[in-house]
Amino acid sequence: MKIYSLVTLGLTVCVQALSLDINDKDSICEAAAAVANGQWNYYEGLKYGGTVGMFTYPYYWWHAGEAFGGLLDFYTFCQPDNKTLFDLLFQGMYYQRGEGNNYIPANQSMTEGNDDQGVWGLAIMGAVERNFTDPEDVSWLELTQAIYNTMNSRWDPSTCGGGLRWQIFTWNSGYDYKNAISNGCLFHIAARLARYTGNITYAETANKVWDWMENDVKLIFEDTTPTGKKEMRIYDGTKIANNCGIITRTKWSYTYGVFMSGCAYMYNFTSKNGSSEESEKWLVRTNEILEASAFFFNNTIMTEMSCAPGNHCNNDQRSFRSLFSRGLALTAVMAPSTYDTIRPLIESSAQAAAQSCSGGTDGVTCGENWSADGWDTKFGLGEQMSALEVINGLLGSTYDVAPPYTSTNGGSSRSNPNAGLDTKIVTNRNILTIAQKDKAGAGVLTALLLLAIIGGSIWMVI
Repeated sequence: MKIYSLVTLGLTVCVQALSLDINDKDSICEAAAAVANGQWNYYEGLKYGGTVGMFTYPYYWWHAGEAFGGLLDFYTFCQPDNKTLFDLLFQGMYYQRGEGNNYIPANQSMTEGNDDQGVWGLAIMGAVERNFTDPEDVSWLELTQAIYNTMNSRWDPSTCGGGLRWQIFTWNSGYDYKNAISNGCLFHIAARLARYTGNITYAETANKVWDWMENDVKLIFEDTTPTGKKEMRIYDGTKIANNCGIITRTKWSYTYGVFMSGCAYMYNFTSKNGSSEESEKWLVRTNEILEASAFFFNNTIMTEMSCAPGNHCNNDQRSFRSLFSRGLALTAVMAPSTYDTIRPLIESSAQAAAQSCSGGTDGVTCGENWSADGWDTKFGLGEQMSALEVINGLLGSTYDVAPPYTSTNGGSSRSNPNAGLDTKIVTNRNILTIAQKDKAGAGVLTALLLLAIIGGSIWMVI
């Protein structure tokens, strides 16, 4: 048996490439700790001169939000007294909040889309529901409400009857695309805010998103399989050309996880705050997406079926199972009748993921193909995140740990329904706040660039 020291977190765990007893919390937490340690190897905030809250290239800002959501759950379930881990999580999530406290940092304007902001919203809402200590100047709930408010303000009825575009900024490729994950994040965050605060306005937004997805653009669609069976489909997105008439019919696990758990939250909320007909509607939707999620399992092993069989998943797609796993665990708690279906899938996938985490020089590097015998030689942040989240799911899908809090049932984060509404926002076009000194600097750089171009042109003529 090898001993792996988690130096950065002040922990020591015993790992035997990677042992996991799915019925023993200590074993689950030990395995999760080893996988989490591998995840921190990609963290820039631990490197000299590195950026707090960011992970190393080629991973984007949204990957950091995805990572912190899983690491926060690991901390909550397994290491709530670990001060070093707490500090890393707190500093990373707080530092990346952006100048407007809405997770639209100016330095991400060339890459950040609505889905990126939304994925951070999932992580920050996790901090709310897990009673993670609030910052002094702004609460995690206020930050989540600011994310919700700024996303909802970009709802775009001018094309295709509504919906969020993929991109926030007009200059980014994909601004003409309305995708399921961006709208799914708004739907999911709204559903969780409705449950946490009891405010019906958030539930109305969740209904708005679902109705647009299902009725206006058919990104949520009940299709017929070759065997004649009706099946819920959630497709990737659609360009605004032709009134969103051409659908990209690719299916991704994280989209299913985000919508499924959002429906489960709406079921949980309406069971206490709505009619029986309404709660039943959301339970039916939850079950329909859960049943359709069988697509993402190779037998009983979680697999990104739209790209993994052909061995062509990119860095983004290799991380999607992390949010799918988190969504499954949340669904099992928010809609308890789904537990008996979800639990065996989490167990089989967690065991498969753990045995894949047997590579690299540390012996616990996780692979992409969990169905392979051991490590498949693939590695990366996405592989670590996905393995951590499905192992987390062994605890998160049960009441062995406290279920997500609400404001009336243990939650303590301060609310501000108007958070984020005082920032400079134009629908679909965020205005970047640029200081006067930056404007002056930009003017000088522009002048120098023009001189260089003119000089080069003269040289070419001569």
